[in-house]
Order: sequence, then C-alpha cells, then structure tokens
Amino acid sequence: MADMTTTKLGGTFTFKGTDKTVHRMGYGTMRLTGEHIWGPPKDRDGALAVLREAVAAGVDHIDTSDFYGPHVANELVKEALFPYPKDLTIVTKVGARRGEGGSWLPAYSAAELTQAVHDNLKRLGLEKLAVVNLRAPEAHWGEIFKMERELEVLLELKSQGLIEHLGVSNVTAEQYETATRLTDIICVQNEYNLVKRKDDALIDRLAEEGVAYVPFFPLGGFTPLQSGLLDEVAKELDATAMQVALAWLLQRSPNILLIPGTSSVAHVRENLKAASLALPADVVAKLNAM
Repeated sequence: MADMTTTKLGGTFTFKGTDKTVHRMGYGTMRLTGEHIWGPPKDRDGALAVLREAVAAGVDHIDTSDFYGPHVANELVKEALFPYPKDLTIVTKVGARRGEGGSWLPAYSAAELTQAVHDNLKRLGLEKLAVVNLRAPEAHWGEIFKMERELEVLLELKSQGLIEHLGVSNVTAEQYETATRLTDIICVQNEYNLVKRKDDALIDRLAEEGVAYVPFFPLGGFTPLQSGLLDEVAKELDATAMQVALAWLLQRSPNILLIPGTSSVAHVRENLKAASLALPADVVAKLNAM
C-alpha cells in the first residue's frame, strides 16, 4: 500500500467556489456491475473489495450513478463504504434510465429527474448529494439539448437541500455556456483521451476558470495502429498502456480529474500508480502526435 500513498494520487484539486478538495486520481463505479453495465457483478465480494481498496489507497472522489445496474453500483458503494469517510466526495449523474434488456433511455422530464435524485439519495444512504451531473443525451436521442428546463428542475431540488453542487456531462462548449448562465457549474465530464481530443479548447478554458474536467474512456476509440504505438511507449517506460494514458491526462492540465473504473483490485492498484509516472517531454511529444 505504501507505494500508492506516496504518489499523492496526482496531487489535489479544489472545486471552484467550494471547500471540496479531492485527489486528482479518483474511481468510477460503472465497471462494478454486470456485463454491459446491467445487473449484479459476478463477484460481489470482489466488487466490494475494489471500493474499499480504492478508498484505503487514498481515493476521495468516487463517480457513480443509480442507472449503473440499475441501482447496483450505488448499492455496492453504500455496502462497502457506509458510513462514509468525511473527506469522501461522491459524484453522481442523472439524465438516463434503463429499459428492458439493459437499453439506455433518455430521462429528462421533471418527474424523472426528481426521481433520479431521490433514487441516488436512497441507495447511497445520503441526505444530500455532493455533486449531481446533468448528462446531455446522445445526438440520436433527438433535438439539440438546451438544458435550461432540466437544470431548473435540479436547481429546485438544490433549493430543497437535496443537492449541493451541479455539473454537466456529455456536453458541447455551447451547452456548457448555457448552463453557466443559469447556475455555477463546478465540473464537466466528457469523453476525452489521447486520440479523442475535440475538447482541447474547452479544457483550456475550464482550467482558466478553475472548473474541473473529468474525462471518461481514457482508452476508448483507439485504432490498432494507435494502440500499438501506445504499447510501444508503455514498454519503453516499463508501464502499462492504461498507466501511460492516465499519466498523459494528468500532465495535460491541472484541472483534469481521473475516474478510471475496474472490477479488479489489482487493476485499482495498477491504475493509481499512474500518478507517479512522469512522462518525459519527448514521450509527451510522441503521444501528442498520435
């Protein structure tokens, strides 16, 4: 355990306008559920052990949602970690629900958003959610998502004391701008990695504003050639491809927070060690060229 704690988990970040400071290496619960993020895990005890290992190693930022499973991820978080450490920040998200057979469906009505907040509260065993991300829908779900009406619903729940802070997920720069006109946004959670870099300008803007950027799918969307190049770099550094991808994100910008997910204790330890992997300038240049 000592080798992980000495990495300081990538340093810390304080969410804008709050007193919440977290280590930059966090943990995402999506992979704790069954296959296709549906149903219970094959090894429940193993899933609980992963959560406990992450927190024991110093992780104080957990990303989750009640639509993982559904309900499964949050139930595991509560079983493994409740009563929660005082410094643990649990971030959840709303805007989707699960249909028959594990399908993903939009859930943006006032009733659905309200129910989602209450479901997260209930299964996590909380009276207030520290951060709720409103997840914008995928493009194929319909018209351009304006966010105003949905954020107003969440702001009403915030006024009732059920939500402390708000974030947004899966958004464009324009949608983020819309959200900030309505309320303070403390984090943006989007797909971003070495080869999917459409958010470069947004990350730089958020860094200037002191807003957290939380990328998901750190190894998603790589071509075989790109994966091969990453493997070569990892071999040179005596590291894994995931560790290199995570280390690159940590070095990309100080406002980036990571939430790599896994259902393996060994992989939790492996991922957290990425915080101590310093990428030389020539390696960063090679990776940037991907």
